[in-house]
Amino acid sequence: MKMTIKTLLATFAVCLFSLQYVSAQRNIKTRPVVHKTAAVGWVKLGTTHAKHTGDHDKINVPGPFDSYRKIKFKVKDAPVNMHRLVVNYEAGASQKVETRFTIPKNGESRVIDLVGGKRKLRSIEFWYDTKGILNGTADVTLYGLK
Repeated sequence: MKMTIKTLLATFAVCLFSLQYVSAQRNIKTRPVVHKTAAVGWVKLGTTHAKHTGDHDKINVPGPFDSYRKIKFKVKDAPVNMHRLVVNYEAGASQKVETRFTIPKNGESRVIDLVGGKRKLRSIEFWYDTKGILNGTADVTLYGLK
């Protein structure tokens, strides 16, 4: 009986420690990752999943907000038709970009110049449609160039 209680207490302590460790891992802030395989200087800012049932998504740029001059998108798993973008800056200003282009499956967009030179990005909103219901979900990744 005493051995069972000790075993239960030890198991409870291990579970409590594990839960605290996992919780601490969630609170770690992540910085954008510079991909060495990408063209020099392009930084991955975020990814979202564009579904055929949706038409609008937003990628929040993780802080601290860095300044970027150009952005581009890479798409995996399904083609995406981009209709327009809204670039939101840290100071509260926004830039509307009319875009009418298709990003092919496993392809990337053209490079989009941001007005005003280097400005600190907060988020990018974009309106899109995926090409056909059978193509499923596309992973859309945003990259920035300082």
